[in-house]
Parts: sequence; structure tokens; C-alpha cells
Amino acid sequence: MPIVKIFLLLSLLLVINYSQKSDGVLEEWCIADEQTPDSELQVGLDWACGKGGANCSKIQPGQACFKPDTVRAHSSYAFNNYYQKFKHRGGSCYFNSAAITTDLNPSHDSCNYELTP
Repeated sequence: MPIVKIFLLLSLLLVINYSQKSDGVLEEWCIADEQTPDSELQVGLDWACGKGGANCSKIQPGQACFKPDTVRAHSSYAFNNYYQKFKHRGGSCYFNSAAITTDLNPSHDSCNYELTP
């Protein structure tokens, strides 16, 4: 039994260390949960870009993060923008269970997802 505890502890330490940059800062983005239906993502997207105060200008037609033109992709960008903007002031990556955090940078092509340490 003690071996299992040691293994779990070492696994946890590995995950924590893997998720951090060399200076010890955790890199974490907020993205749409793959299991959430588009209709629920749309509600979160509308809130984030409206009352939530996210800057959604980059997911407008012709902008760097417009493509792919899907509710899931646009929600991920908006959720992350909100999260990075407000995470140090009580904001979360929840969106009524429509979002999750990841340590994998979701940026793609010319679309850069912000990261606030």
C-alpha cells in the first residue's frame, strides 16, 4: 500500500512540474469542453463577449481567430480571453460547466491565445 501512495505522490509532482515553465509560473488556458453541446457553448460565448467583458474582436470575420468559424472555436477564444483578463480578480473558467482549463497552448496559425501569468 505505501508504494501506491508514493507512486501517486510522484505522479502528482510530475504533473505539477510539467505544467509549469522553468520560472515556476503555471501556464493555464481556458477552453470549451469538448463534451458541451454547441447550444450551451453559445450561451457562454454570448455572456463572455457581452456582460462578461471579454475582448472578442479577434473572432470577428476577417480577424486572426475567426477561423475555424465554429461555436466551439469561438467559445474557446472568448472563454480564455475572459479567464486571462479576470482570473486574478475572481474570474473563473467555469461558464456553467462549458469550459475546462488546459496546460496545452490552444493557439493556432496566426491566432494567439493570451496568457496572463
